[in-house]
Amino acid sequence: MRYKHIFFDLDHTLWDFEANATATLQELYAEYALDKRGIPSFETFYASYSVINDKLWDRFRKGFINRNELRTKRFSMTFLDFRICDDKLCDDMGARFIEVLPTKTALFPHATEVLDYLRDKNYPIHMITNGFEDTQRLKMKHSGINDYFTHVITSESAGSLKPHREIFDYAMKLSSTTAAESIMIGDTLDVDILGAQQAGMDQVYFAPDKRQEGIQPTYTIKSLHELKEIL
Repeated sequence: MRYKHIFFDLDHTLWDFEANATATLQELYAEYALDKRGIPSFETFYASYSVINDKLWDRFRKGFINRNELRTKRFSMTFLDFRICDDKLCDDMGARFIEVLPTKTALFPHATEVLDYLRDKNYPIHMITNGFEDTQRLKMKHSGINDYFTHVITSESAGSLKPHREIFDYAMKLSSTTAAESIMIGDTLDVDILGAQQAGMDQVYFAPDKRQEGIQPTYTIKSLHELKEIL
């Protein structure tokens, strides 16, 4: 086998973040009766939240804001779009989101099938994620994939964020492997794929919907099932 160690991203690659976040926010929209606070529909709330959350995650990866700022600002800035200024509501929803989200269990099609396949072929499987340690561990536990992974490397444990090379080097050192024997599977070109390239690892770009352009990965797949053709 060309590769000896497999590294996965979690969100948007194995764990269906979009589906799970949508389900969580729908619950919170109803729980906090946001329709009575001047937000006309869940769809308008979610559209605003998604844009703001993506921008804040980009700023977090670049080191401009910290974890707590990310968790609070994504709600306070969303509410400002609807002219709502309520610090307690923002704090309460932020805490509830972190509590509920990791309990959601939606995975991408073929996720457990492919993990079974890789385990049966005796590949050591690891995780490299920019998510927060406690949250990512809970996601994996509730969705039933925790036991597949030998090492789970988060940005907190590594002291570095993808796409920086340091988190990949840390992951390979922890897993006692080299770049030549490793491959990274992720959904974001400028985070997972670029970071793995900078560390000298081959990459699989998981693009189930519209493919991004600009960086050329080693492999591109639309379904996790296609990993069986590579590994």
